[in-house]
Amino acid sequence: MAAYLTLVLTAAIWGLAFVAQRKGMESLDPFTFNALRFALGAACIALTGLISKAKKPNPEIPVTDHTPSNGKSWKGPLLLGLMLFLASSFQQFGMLWTGAGSAGFITGLYVVFVPLVGLGRGQKLNPPLISAVALSLAGLALINGKPDLQATLGNSLVLIGAVFWALHVQLIDKLTRFHSSLRLAAFQYWVCAFLSLVGSIVLRMVSKQSFVAADFLNSIWSASLPLLYAGIMSVGVAFTLQLHAQKKVQPHVASVILCMEGVFAMLGGWLLLRERVSATAMLGAALLLAAMLVSVWQERREFLIDKKAACKT
Repeated sequence: MAAYLTLVLTAAIWGLAFVAQRKGMESLDPFTFNALRFALGAACIALTGLISKAKKPNPEIPVTDHTPSNGKSWKGPLLLGLMLFLASSFQQFGMLWTGAGSAGFITGLYVVFVPLVGLGRGQKLNPPLISAVALSLAGLALINGKPDLQATLGNSLVLIGAVFWALHVQLIDKLTRFHSSLRLAAFQYWVCAFLSLVGSIVLRMVSKQSFVAADFLNSIWSASLPLLYAGIMSVGVAFTLQLHAQKKVQPHVASVILCMEGVFAMLGGWLLLRERVSATAMLGAALLLAAMLVSVWQERREFLIDKKAACKT
């Protein structure tokens, strides 16, 4: 149960992050914003590692025959960092041309892509999962009011990002079996930050923007609060919580719970931006909650059945 609650907390942090991402890009371009926030998240993980070293070592995952000891063992984490870079970049650029509400709704479509990607890994679809996905889609649509799903540039970029988010969720499920969550988190953050920095430099060169240190520092200062939240909470805390929780939760169930971020984005808009919450949006939130309960119930049911079968043998 703790893993499910951890994913709910992750969704809450991410839901509020949509506001921070929109505000941050008022001063910084998407690549620079991502480079700074993921570097900040990686720094938080490094600080956590230094603190944990002072305590008695307690390896999270024992080394097994499935854990390569050579440099090739980092191919998976490197790919995870690349998926994170592509997902966050497409989402961040898409938000330049579409609203936070539409971006949240379209990003939530990874709840469909995750089980579809899982079919390639031998994961099965069952009626409760299909029902949960359907409830999630209906809930997301109601929360967003009248979603503009026209093939605009912004919506298209966010949709591509949703596909990479789904690949990211499935890859986490695979890699957390063989790697420490903290090391995996730090590695993917640094990879994403580095690639975002390269992207920022290339973008400036292509657009022929001059670099003025004073202006750059002023831009960072203007975006400091969104950067702190997006870097420390959304990256340093939430993504790391996701890695820990997905050790115990199947990826398709995790995706249903994580799409609750749409509910928390709605609540954040109501509390922080004084946006109105309609009865339709509240019904959408209820449907998302129902989807989460259905998916959790099904996974717990499968766990108990497997446990009973193991006891008989």
